[in-house]
Amino acid sequence: MTHLPGPPPGKLAGTAKVGEKGQIVIPKDMRDLFDINPGDSLLLLADIERGIAIVRPETLEGFADGVLSSGDAAAAPS
Repeated sequence: MTHLPGPPPGKLAGTAKVGEKGQIVIPKDMRDLFDINPGDSLLLLADIERGIAIVRPETLEGFADGVLSSGDAAAAPS
């Protein structure tokens, strides 16, 4: 029997089943990898062609701050 190599460090793949209430359980190894704990808030982003991504809200706060501050000169119409 040949064993396939595991994923490289910092990368995982897994499945989650949708329950009756539409809830999913994030696998423990993924919760551990991303330090996700009970009560944490997560942001779900959806694209019909690319699927669903789950990120921490802070991930996009920095992005939004950068977008809003980089456009200061063009922000207000004359």
